Amino acid sequence: MARPKRRRQYAVLPLAEVDGETCVLLLTSRETGRWIIPKGWPVKRLKPWETAAREAYEEAGLLGTVGLDPVGTYLYDKRLDNGRTVVVEVTVFPMAVRQQLEDWPERGERRSRWVTPGQAAMLVEEGGLVDMLLETANGLSPAG
Repeated sequence: MARPKRRRQYAVLPLAEVDGETCVLLLTSRETGRWIIPKGWPVKRLKPWETAAREAYEEAGLLGTVGLDPVGTYLYDKRLDNGRTVVVEVTVFPMAVRQQLEDWPERGERRSRWVTPGQAAMLVEEGGLVDMLLETANGLSPAG
């Protein structure tokens, strides 16, 4: 039996200086309420980092500068609307957040929270994302 092909998503790691400390914005997923970073499926005619920036705006109201070089990738199991589960590989781009808007498309559907990378690592469930957050805690600044 052939293994199903991995699906792909693009995400941002939203970073900002909050009270003199580098912080990451986490938000909850709509389906399960898990803590995640903004991510979404590829969009035709958009570069991967442009897709990631669009998701950051739609899901969390974030505006800022997205780096063109990914900070890493991680895998997670995504339950589709039809009940099947697929493995998704998420490519993550750093985002130096300039502003979080007061209103955005999915505001009423999610909660968001600024936390330190170390706190974020304790809140998320995906092992590869935990590793990325711990690396961030050890030196990545909002400026990239």
